[in-house]
Amino acid sequence: MSFSSLGLSRPLLRAIDEEGYSEPFPIQAKVVPAVLDGKDIMAAAETGTGKTASFSLPLLHRLAGGAKVRANHIRVLILTPTRELAEQVAGNVATYGKYLPLKSGVVYGGVKINPQMMKLRGGLDVLVATPGRLLDLFSQNAVKFSQVEALVLDEADRLLDLGFLGDIRKIIDLLPQKRQNLLFSATFSDDIRKLTDGLLRNPLKIEIGPKNTAARSVKQWLYEVDKTRKPALLSHLILNNGWEQVLVFTRTKDGADRLVKRLNRDGISAAAIHGDKRQGERTRTLAAFKAKEVRILVATDIVARGIDINELPQVVNFDLPKVAEDYIHRIGRTGRAGMQGEGISLVSADEVTLLSAIESLIRQKLVREVETGFVPTHGVPLTHLTKVRPKKPKKPKKPKQTQEQLRGESRRAGGGKKQHGNKPQRGGKPVDENNSKDAAVGAGRRQKRRRAWKKR
Repeated sequence: MSFSSLGLSRPLLRAIDEEGYSEPFPIQAKVVPAVLDGKDIMAAAETGTGKTASFSLPLLHRLAGGAKVRANHIRVLILTPTRELAEQVAGNVATYGKYLPLKSGVVYGGVKINPQMMKLRGGLDVLVATPGRLLDLFSQNAVKFSQVEALVLDEADRLLDLGFLGDIRKIIDLLPQKRQNLLFSATFSDDIRKLTDGLLRNPLKIEIGPKNTAARSVKQWLYEVDKTRKPALLSHLILNNGWEQVLVFTRTKDGADRLVKRLNRDGISAAAIHGDKRQGERTRTLAAFKAKEVRILVATDIVARGIDINELPQVVNFDLPKVAEDYIHRIGRTGRAGMQGEGISLVSADEVTLLSAIESLIRQKLVREVETGFVPTHGVPLTHLTKVRPKKPKKPKKPKQTQEQLRGESRRAGGGKKQHGNKPQRGGKPVDENNSKDAAVGAGRRQKRRRAWKKR
């Protein structure tokens, strides 16, 4: 199958050809014709399989033959969870539509709002936005939605993970009822299904690749190492193996900054990207890494999804993620578009539980390796995939007895007579003469009775 067989216009085919694409990926072959037909879409696919082109190409095709956009209006709205993904999607839209008489733009937080307001004054055929900044622009009458023909939720599961559900619902309420809705997600979680209720109308459901699995083009393994020796091992692997472009994931922003300092001290050019960095700095750092001006990019999960770095050879999990699904999205930055890649994890003994959750999710054991000179004090045990163990049958509970039944048992045990007779009492209970303590109490009370008898 070729792109020309999908029914796309010549200007789009020309742009696709210049990008070096000859055949559509599976998700593109399924989604493009459906979008051209005006259907609502609910699609899930492995990361790096061309989701952006699958919705941007047919939408651009349809926009080219439509009405002219009015001032401050937009015709297609694409919502993304992060600034980096917004920039990437907007770049793809601009690339594919460069031979069409259409205008596109991108808005997100962390930068000045005035230039974005100026860009919207003339109207945009396609607007890529993060939810928070879009609502800010709407509150200042900088953007209007009455001309919106299509809504795209890109990386919808990540939008929900980052707490944008409330903002998304507000935006949906502002849009025209008659529109096309396209939802793209890594997985179809229960939260995603709830979001689609009332949003999508008879959607075509498309799922490419097995659920919760990493791309088959990514070779995965781990190194066992003590936690304190992880920085030294990472430097050793980079220098010893000659790695030139590596994306490294840490769990925290402080951890990313500390690791960058250590790598630079070891003579390895590295830079960090995370939520505490200003947008301008994040953009420059990512551009420098893509241009191979920076050898190592250390990041938190803010770039775990949606960032497309051509031919990225290695991804390293310096820290395992707390959420097992994030492991798939992290290593999905490599092995994209049919290329081969490597996903390496540095695992210490305190991460065994996280490792077990990951291996259960991807349904495979990661190969364990130990680097010479970095043998850990405590090895990482071979965790087993989670299995559903049959529950042990519960012992039947004895039926509760009534007071009448209890009194009957007491009489039968004592032959119908009270057992304590005239035995001395202690605290209202019979004293057991066979118990040493009770016997002493009883003897003391008998002596008191004898002395009292003599005094009479």
